[in-house]
Amino acid sequence: MSNILIRGGTVVNADQAFQADVLTQDGKIIAVGPNLQAPAGATVVDAGGQYVMPGGIDPHTHMQLPFMGTTTMDDFYTGTAASLAGGTTSIIDFVIPNPQQPLMEAYQTWRGWAEKSAADYGFHVAITWWDESVKRDMGTLVQQEGVNSFKHFMAYKNAIMCDDETLVNSFKRALELGAMPTVHAENGELVYLLQQEVAKRGITGPEGHPLSRPPTVEGEAANRAIAIAEVLNVPIYVVHVSCIESAEAIARARARGQRVYGEVLAGHLTVDDSVYRHPDFAIAAAHVMSPPFRPKAHQEALWRGLQSGSLHTTATDHCTFCAAQKAAGKDNFAKIPNGCGGVEERMAVVWDEGVNTGRLTPSEFVAVTSANTAKLFNLYPNKGSVSVGADADIVVWDPAGTKTLSAKTQFSKGDYNIFEGRTVTGIPSHTLSQGKLVFVQGDLRAERGVGRYVKRPAFNANFTASKLRADVMAVGAVKR
Repeated sequence: MSNILIRGGTVVNADQAFQADVLTQDGKIIAVGPNLQAPAGATVVDAGGQYVMPGGIDPHTHMQLPFMGTTTMDDFYTGTAASLAGGTTSIIDFVIPNPQQPLMEAYQTWRGWAEKSAADYGFHVAITWWDESVKRDMGTLVQQEGVNSFKHFMAYKNAIMCDDETLVNSFKRALELGAMPTVHAENGELVYLLQQEVAKRGITGPEGHPLSRPPTVEGEAANRAIAIAEVLNVPIYVVHVSCIESAEAIARARARGQRVYGEVLAGHLTVDDSVYRHPDFAIAAAHVMSPPFRPKAHQEALWRGLQSGSLHTTATDHCTFCAAQKAAGKDNFAKIPNGCGGVEERMAVVWDEGVNTGRLTPSEFVAVTSANTAKLFNLYPNKGSVSVGADADIVVWDPAGTKTLSAKTQFSKGDYNIFEGRTVTGIPSHTLSQGKLVFVQGDLRAERGVGRYVKRPAFNANFTASKLRADVMAVGAVKR
């Protein structure tokens, strides 16, 4: 038996914070309370003056992603090792089938790639086309493989974009299966048109990227996806909300009682669109991701969304391409591979910009970095909670610790850090994954291949409530 006693800290969960010791054994939390005794041979971690929180869950990463003719720098080992260094102990990545590729074939490919993971992981599976085989494979994925969410790209025309017919068919099937539809909300037709229009104006550099994807394009797609979900009475999760228009669409729908959930990236909370006008192409191109970074007014709106509860989770869309890969778009911004890093920095950035400024309490921080994701995707309370019986995925958080974020010191294999030079206060001192110390005061002890694939059951409470409400509100035929 392997025991670790975390002594003298303040346990912080999404619902409360309290002084307690935490004892783990063989990958599980077996006791939470005051003055716990260390079993013989136990490792003792001194958490005096620190917080003891559930390990972070990043619900949006792309490790080892083949995209736009190249593959990301971080594979499932290096990417999850970096996540552990930042206090994130689980990720949900994406299986993205090519058009006409069977879902199960793509899923098995990604499962093979992920076997080298150092942290626990799951998958959203993208729906990139539609026929009866896709409908069948969705059932197999949910019922046999523990997939309970499906991704829909409303952008990337002539590649992986979903039209409205595919959205309707997939959302309807997801409702039957008790799986959460998720959407990348950007109007792909408008993006495709604007990319050409911007290029005609002689703008070919990275500064053209945000011009081709203005906030209205995101807001329109968010409203459309939310409307389809409302008609079909299915919950919906909108990924990487980046602008006022999209955040307001979610808030309006929730005010009507619709079950809509929003995710925001650490980058969108802290980085603004001035980066695209940097005179160095490599630096400007390093920030090309979709949706793009926005003017500063949008950042405050996103923070308000987290505070008010209309936005629920924080993620990174971790997708690392190096300068040489980004250079593929040297003469055409539309050919710059989309993606930025952040899985290692998310927790510290959200704490520094959120808790240290009074925008979030420590418990609200736990909610938006861990617990809400666990609840939405049926991982709670095994993950997202420091409680007896939960997985011993824990971060000991030093609120006084400081670090200057830089590509020179990061564990990620990307060659650029979008938070470069930012000094944060509040960093992990220790990370436990599966009850093992994998990060200790700067010493990363990640092990290749020990990460587990985590099956996620279907039909979370949202589906039960939605069905009950539909039954209550059902209208029958008029007898004449």
